[in-house]
Amino acid sequence: MKHRSPILPAILPAILSVILLACLGPMLAHAAVPTASGPVADSPAVEQRVNAMLGKLTLEQKVDLIGGVDNMFIRAEPAAGLPRMQMSDGPFGVRSVGPSAAYMAGVGLAASWDPQLAQRVGEAMGRDARARGVHFFLGPGANIHRAPQNGRNMEYYSEDPFLAGSMGVGFIDGIQSQGVVATIKHFVANNSEYDRRHLDTIIDERTLREIYLPAFEMAVKDAHVGAVMSSYNLVNGDYLSENRTISHDILKREWGFNGIFMSDWGAAHDGIKAFNAGLDLEMPSAEAMTPQLLLPQLKDGKLSQDVLNDKVRRILRTAVRFGFLDRPQKDLSLPLFSLDNDSVALQSAREGLVLLKNEHDVLPLDAGKLKTIAVIGPNAFPAISSAGGSSHVDTFEAQSVLSGITHQLGDKVRVLYSRGLPSADEVFKQSVFVGPDGGQGLQRQTFANGDFQGKPAESGVDAHVDQWKPELWTTSATERKSIRWSGRFVPAHGGKYLFLTAAASLDTYQLFVDGRNVIEQPRREGQAPLYVTLDLVAGKPVTIRLDYKPDVSYSRMGLGVIALDQLISPDARKMAAMADAAVVAVGFDPTSESEAFDRTFQLPWGQEALIEAVAAANKKTVVTVNSGDAYATDGWLAKVPALLQSWYPGQEGGRAIAEVLFGAHTPEGKLPISFGREWKDNPTHDFYDAPPHPPGSNPTVKYGEGVFLGYRWYTSYPKKAQPLFAFGYGLSYTTFAFANLRLSPVAAKAGDTVSVSFDVTNTGRCAGAEVAQVYVGDPSARVARPARELKGFRKVRLQPGQTGHVTLTLDRRSFAYYDVKHHAWQVDPGRFKVYVGDASNHTPLSADLTLGD
Repeated sequence: MKHRSPILPAILPAILSVILLACLGPMLAHAAVPTASGPVADSPAVEQRVNAMLGKLTLEQKVDLIGGVDNMFIRAEPAAGLPRMQMSDGPFGVRSVGPSAAYMAGVGLAASWDPQLAQRVGEAMGRDARARGVHFFLGPGANIHRAPQNGRNMEYYSEDPFLAGSMGVGFIDGIQSQGVVATIKHFVANNSEYDRRHLDTIIDERTLREIYLPAFEMAVKDAHVGAVMSSYNLVNGDYLSENRTISHDILKREWGFNGIFMSDWGAAHDGIKAFNAGLDLEMPSAEAMTPQLLLPQLKDGKLSQDVLNDKVRRILRTAVRFGFLDRPQKDLSLPLFSLDNDSVALQSAREGLVLLKNEHDVLPLDAGKLKTIAVIGPNAFPAISSAGGSSHVDTFEAQSVLSGITHQLGDKVRVLYSRGLPSADEVFKQSVFVGPDGGQGLQRQTFANGDFQGKPAESGVDAHVDQWKPELWTTSATERKSIRWSGRFVPAHGGKYLFLTAAASLDTYQLFVDGRNVIEQPRREGQAPLYVTLDLVAGKPVTIRLDYKPDVSYSRMGLGVIALDQLISPDARKMAAMADAAVVAVGFDPTSESEAFDRTFQLPWGQEALIEAVAAANKKTVVTVNSGDAYATDGWLAKVPALLQSWYPGQEGGRAIAEVLFGAHTPEGKLPISFGREWKDNPTHDFYDAPPHPPGSNPTVKYGEGVFLGYRWYTSYPKKAQPLFAFGYGLSYTTFAFANLRLSPVAAKAGDTVSVSFDVTNTGRCAGAEVAQVYVGDPSARVARPARELKGFRKVRLQPGQTGHVTLTLDRRSFAYYDVKHHAWQVDPGRFKVYVGDASNHTPLSADLTLGD
């Protein structure tokens, strides 16, 4: 054995370190692993650096900088040391740079009522962004749920501004802690996707301040969000990118926002108005605030160079504060597919699922007592992890309801599967029509213009109209054409028949049956399949005419007819009958609920019939629904014992659903919305649709319900129709009790804080989580105020028999309303009520409080 010097082992690591540093030093200098860090606070040192960078830019370079480039980037300015900065869509996951993790949708995240979970989700998305070199994450969405049809509700948190703001603050803190800019959107009042680029929302000042602005205000003041994105719509006559009152006076001057105010893609129109109203960055490029427009007026003094410098400073300041000048944004040490982030996705799904009905305690299902379970429905497979539009995320892998249940049960229970309904493509391809000559198919006539004028340029017979492609944003054709299909449909037997149509994007069409217009798709930015049900007589033909105007150079039209009694798969009926329990997975998907168009209140075509058919065959039928808000249940809910609301649960949604169904996880989600029985019961029903408007003018919607939105309406008018499931409602596998409410002090001045304390006890047999909700009422106010407004909440996790003590603090704003006379928040002296419970309509504890001048 050779003798070793005792000194060599001690100094060898140091020697090797020197050698490695000498060899790798140049590479390490450029490829050092970045560390996660949040933005530094604004300071004189930051401003000094920003001013130095600003001084290196010419007027032309400054103007170039306030217009985006290459669709998703802020351009680099090497002269100032500014790197090219990348953006990515959100807010369910990092979307724009390939596959990524998909997390619970915004509405489902809010159903957790857990801002700490929102922060964890934000941190995970921040890591996903850093792994891909993304500087700006275009989320969260903080608009208010005004009506269930809004196609983008799934991105937004709640009908309540305090809950929405609380979840948004947690999410933003998480994103920005990883060195990524959060971008709260869509500022403001983007509460409808119907004709969103032209809709003018008319909102009174108090309603705007109390309902639609607070979540954004909390994001700015409490989370110091780095960027704000404008909405497409107008508010009170001005597009938000050009609305100086809101975008400059409120956002920047009153709230002190010092980040970047950017446009949504193509949301700027008048470049001069946008420049003067506070728009700092036009995306995706300078189409309104063009250099050709701005430079001459900046040089001759018609536009202020100080205003331009402020815009540029905001971009530079954000880059400095978030460290973009001092480290590479792409962190190659972070995996693109992360199991740690997957566990966060799973937890977001677990906490957001809401059990809405559980008659006779049918849930949780006992796997030990089941031999066979049937999983049926169009949303059972593949996974519906996210909805449509710019929030859709393509995942590396996603658990469907089918795979989640199968993995949960293993080999203990047989899992049978059927889609239950044909796909739209199957309906289109299997429909049989008769042409004018008696042969199979429909006569097709193609006109070389957009209005069916003159003689057809070409004609033929199509056996099927089955070219549907569910596209959203496409390039319009330069040369227009129109296509007409005509013929007959002969019903094989009498009864109800479903006529199904589908096109895409800006396509328009009209379907005529026996000369009557039964379906019409107007020219709008996006669309979902449409349908109508008609009674037909056996053997009696009906004439068909479909007039189609594609926005593109090709056809993407679908048309089909199917008897309702043939909709449901025979296999599905048999499986449901032979199984010990059945799970029906239905709801919306990216083709039926999406950005750019509003969805229906009814579930998509055929789904109600499927639920009823399975429930008729199996009394232990559980329904799970994907949606971003409420939907019609009156035709089927009474026929099923259990309903689980799954929203758009992200890539681990199937696993979380299975855990809840079989008791591995106790449901804990609470509704962040009011779930109405019928659309007509909603307080916005009479104010949601835009009335007819003259050509060339903007459609307008007046928010006539004012501050009485959602639960604020229902609790204020208890004799009116009440929701099916109240705001804050959600079932558990255990039970809870509230006791010992104390207010301190019980008499205070308007500016004092008030402590609210109480006990929550788990009175059931299993561990679970309860959301304690605190509402405030002001019966002595000088203006009409809602009976209850959410002002505090806390999620409490308790073991059986355990009691948790909760203390929450109410500040002056908790008791205030917005006084339009003085343009300020006002607290009227007098008696207030404080309510504590587990839903807006269930508050077993209450106490009085007196506030003086």
